[in-house]
Amino acid sequence: METRERADAARNRAKVLSAAAELFAAGDPRAVTMDDIARTAGIGRGTLYRRYPDVTSIAAALLDEHERRLQEELLRGAPPLGPGAPPHERLTAFYAAMVELLESHGHLVLGAETGEKRFTIGAYGFWRAHVLALLRQSGTPDPEALVDSLLAPLAPEVFLQQRAQGVTPDRIKAALARLASVLPAD
Repeated sequence: METRERADAARNRAKVLSAAAELFAAGDPRAVTMDDIARTAGIGRGTLYRRYPDVTSIAAALLDEHERRLQEELLRGAPPLGPGAPPHERLTAFYAAMVELLESHGHLVLGAETGEKRFTIGAYGFWRAHVLALLRQSGTPDPEALVDSLLAPLAPEVFLQQRAQGVTPDRIKAALARLASVLPAD
């Protein structure tokens, strides 16, 4: 049985997500508070907390659609991002797609995945499983010891720091492609 969202709850959810997106884009997402979001959305704190326990969960809700699209491409898309290409080509394509995601939605990623929160969200688990599978498929020795190191350059703090220093997305993609070469070509 499908549960339908009440009309007022749907309106409040839309207000919250719109307000949060505006606040995250306007400045440092790590500085946004639940009070800021409630005030900007024009709703009470109780209404906000009934649906979202914290700012991270709101950022994750905003980011979810974009990450799901990328996950679908990894699972069923065309090579090299999707199945059918050699592991090093898929890792290179994954890095390029993640740079695009970070370039477009870095403020949301920063709001949802800062510090150790990064390791507890579902998307990181998916990215980790994907890269681990590529490492295993390529025959890379001790893939469990390498997987998190290969994902570390995609931390939002690292990406945004590079962009603040003037490193372009294309340069980041090229550097990550060199990093992907740790996987054997065959």
